[in-house]
Amino acid sequence: MCGRFAITLPTDAMAQLFSAVPANNLPAVPNYNVCPTTQVHVVLGAAETERRLVSMRWGFLPKWYKSPTDGPLLINARAETIAEKPAFRTACRERRCLIPVTGFYEWTKDDDGTRWPWYIHGAETLALAGVWQEWGPEEARQVTCAIVTTGANQTMSQVHHRMPVVIDEGDWGLWLGEQGHGAATLMKAAEEDLLSFHQVDRAVNSNRASGAELINPIEA
Repeated sequence: MCGRFAITLPTDAMAQLFSAVPANNLPAVPNYNVCPTTQVHVVLGAAETERRLVSMRWGFLPKWYKSPTDGPLLINARAETIAEKPAFRTACRERRCLIPVTGFYEWTKDDDGTRWPWYIHGAETLALAGVWQEWGPEEARQVTCAIVTTGANQTMSQVHHRMPVVIDEGDWGLWLGEQGHGAATLMKAAEEDLLSFHQVDRAVNSNRASGAELINPIEA
């Protein structure tokens, strides 16, 4: 699962990293507490033109939803069933994307039910696998996305049993559909040494919290 993340890379650096042309309506960065239903940075592929860095609503809306709240909030898509679920199966084939993050949060519970947040990150910006979908009438069109998740590797399982699918830089083109078929092989847990994590302050439990201190480690 992935229900909150941080992105701190400046827009121009993000565009350069992914060799993408940035849109004019991208969300502000840095953002240390990106929440579902807000706008996020998304990289779209293009086999014959340039990649694009665009803004999308985090919260996938299937075409049959009559309103954004007509069904469950689909912020994640399970890799094990994405090709079969009616909400995601076409997007999985035709509309894959990358969602840049600096790190993401997961929570554990102690014996009395208190939720403790953990910040998970790599040495560099991570590219999470995503799928996207246009929704709504033309005059009120929204472009929405979800993050693809899979079973956690041994390292991550200490915090949560699920984790986002992280796409290696050498595979970005394959996931984006620029290099033919084979994207399904990328939907797997990351290598054990890619991610590390530390406990952070419970302030991040609030979706109104902000600031770089949210990702600072605290004593467990």
